[in-house]
Amino acid sequence: MSDRRLIPVNARVAAAELEGQIQAERYAAGEIRQIGGVPLSTLWSAPEGGHRDRQLLPGEHFRVLEVVGGFAFGVAQKDGYVGYVRAADLCDAIDNTHFVCTPATHAYPAPDMKRLEIMPLSFGSRFRVVSGAGGFFETEEGYFIPKPHLRPLNRPFQDAATVAQLHFGAPYLWGGNSIWGIDCSGLIQAALLFSGLACPGDTDLQEAALGQPLDDGTPPRRGDLYFWKGHVAMAVDSETLIHANAHHMAVAYEPIAEAIARIAAQGDGAVTSRRRL
Repeated sequence: MSDRRLIPVNARVAAAELEGQIQAERYAAGEIRQIGGVPLSTLWSAPEGGHRDRQLLPGEHFRVLEVVGGFAFGVAQKDGYVGYVRAADLCDAIDNTHFVCTPATHAYPAPDMKRLEIMPLSFGSRFRVVSGAGGFFETEEGYFIPKPHLRPLNRPFQDAATVAQLHFGAPYLWGGNSIWGIDCSGLIQAALLFSGLACPGDTDLQEAALGQPLDDGTPPRRGDLYFWKGHVAMAVDSETLIHANAHHMAVAYEPIAEAIARIAAQGDGAVTSRRRL
């Protein structure tokens, strides 16, 4: 038990289930909260001077173990990733019913597209719909979101590659998880989570957990994952990948053979594995 990303413990507190396994000043069961009132929240490695590990979207649940100095330490419930978020970004957790199923949309204060929007929303943001008004759904928070832009959480996409393709052109951002900036593992996680599949947050964890390994001679198929050390891409057909990458600084398509050759030539090694979901 040595992976900081997955072990809910810091210098002061540990999750209650770790009592007897890890030494801590105290143990806490914690409280489930969720991201609210902001379009995006950063999951930090440390409250001060830390780096961005991942990002959390509205409606994503977060188990809070402690709050100190304006930061909440805890666990992202979508993937078990441990870190710190700003306490002000959290609100009471609810059972959300829908998610933003388009690359992006807006929350409005009334069912009127001419009203000044409250904030932008990325693909994957989650809400509880309480009513419908014309072309808009009303959410628990009193937001109005266009009906075509929301989809029930119990009706995920049937094809993970379709979700990845919705992000085409999104700018590359290390540790990003939104349409405004996403990295390779964030793209794969979004594609899988909203296709009804569990998915860790980082490439090494994804390579260890996802799918079945493929032999070198197996022809590529839509949805297959290609892993390198520190990178992951998804096949959209037998000849083409989609991936968030620093070469294009965006989510981009690239011929499989060209991507493999380019990544090797730039010194990042060969494909470490191919996996089929």
